[in-house]
Amino acid sequence: MALRLWASSTTNALRISTASKSHLSPAFSLSRCFSTVLDGLKYASSHEWVKHEGSVATIGITDHAQDHLGEVVFVELPESGRSVSQGGSFGAVESVKATSDVNSPISGEVVEVNSKLTESPGLINSSPYEDGWMIKIKPSSPSELESLLGPKEYTKFCEEEDAAH
Repeated sequence: MALRLWASSTTNALRISTASKSHLSPAFSLSRCFSTVLDGLKYASSHEWVKHEGSVATIGITDHAQDHLGEVVFVELPESGRSVSQGGSFGAVESVKATSDVNSPISGEVVEVNSKLTESPGLINSSPYEDGWMIKIKPSSPSELESLLGPKEYTKFCEEEDAAH
């Protein structure tokens, strides 16, 4: 009985379905529900996060994004002093799967770059919200934060995006 209860709760937690919709589909499907989304952050639909504290905003890529990229092997970051625009590319992340541009969720001036990523780009995989942050900026239009997604909205966005693929 305990094993059956464990299996049932595990199936529900993993969202596994054993019902096949057609003879061509797999016997089960597994939705991607393991990415971490943190409260207190804002999220862009291009999978960057921003944490605004005082006069500085810290920016990086989300756990969802790093999970889809796979092992990050190289990071290209801007120099301090450079201006970034909301939605504009400020760097790139190269993984074993692909190279992707990284866009700024808000506009501002770069005041600090995470130099640890040059030597240890894998910090983006192991700690996307802490040690794997990419840049810190002085926002020029803090009101742009209002256009970003909150944690619940971003989670729903990711679930819908994954379901479409």
